[in-house]
Amino acid sequence: MKRLAALLAVAALAAAPAFAQKTVTFAHQDMIVPLRTLMESGELEKSTGYKINWRMFGGGGDVIKAMASGDVQLGEAGSSPITAAVSQGQDIQLFWILDDIAAAEALIARKGSGVNSIKDLKGKKVGVPFVSTAHYQLLAALKHNGVDPKSVNILNLRPPEIGAAWERGDLDAAFIWDPVLTKIKGNGTVLADSTAIGKLGYPTFDGIIVNKKWASENQAFMVALVKALAKVDAEYRANKAKWNAESAQAKAIAKWTKADVKDVPATLALYTFPTAEEQLGAKWLGGGAAKAMKDTATFLKEQGRIQEVKPDYGAFVTTEYIKKALGK
Repeated sequence: MKRLAALLAVAALAAAPAFAQKTVTFAHQDMIVPLRTLMESGELEKSTGYKINWRMFGGGGDVIKAMASGDVQLGEAGSSPITAAVSQGQDIQLFWILDDIAAAEALIARKGSGVNSIKDLKGKKVGVPFVSTAHYQLLAALKHNGVDPKSVNILNLRPPEIGAAWERGDLDAAFIWDPVLTKIKGNGTVLADSTAIGKLGYPTFDGIIVNKKWASENQAFMVALVKALAKVDAEYRANKAKWNAESAQAKAIAKWTKADVKDVPATLALYTFPTAEEQLGAKWLGGGAAKAMKDTATFLKEQGRIQEVKPDYGAFVTTEYIKKALGK
């Protein structure tokens, strides 16, 4: 019996894997960005040995909730939901600027709705994903134009729901990003975009955030991720003309975002993708992102969306992994 037990033990050891593969869940959205090509290639998995679960969510608010639950370690979210999350005590850090939103989000009025200006939105139905950068800028635009948000029927709809509601004729206006933005523009008029509202003092960006504890325990992965992000962004910046609708890159982006591949090149051009060096500078992770978050938090508190403005939002921004990726 002892010999049999020993043999079984040896067999069990032989069958066991040499090591347990590490797994990470990354929450992404449908923004049209170069990162989707990395997701398609599997290069990050190959270089790190990690199993990556890419999970798609309908908006930044959903990403934040998933990260708060502990089910997700990394995620994409806009500056507004990131600000709301850290203001409410969530232990996350912004470590990469996914994109400068620039003109990639817009407030569109339906043709025939009678809405010709932001002031005309009073009493109208407006679709927007709550807690998103679009929601933040919608409220800011209403305030700037002297329109009480309570006088507008603002509906909390995820991007696909906005597209469906628009087709049914249920909405008078919507503040949204691509791929839905391009679809509704055909029957709409742009009232304002994220660039114009940003210039009023309400700039926005999309970032990648990570659970702080998880990041500290998986630093090698974090550095590899940053290197991979910098690489795909650089490839796009250097080859914009080649990333046309017939390219493998555009097809990969369309696959992961459910966008029409013919719309991908034009939408990519609406965003700006800062280099790793630029991200370390004063405009972004070196100070600008924290300032934008502080200003956003002040506005969100005025609107009753959060209870507290933190004294220093720089505490929720880190340049550690970019610096290590650059050998600094």
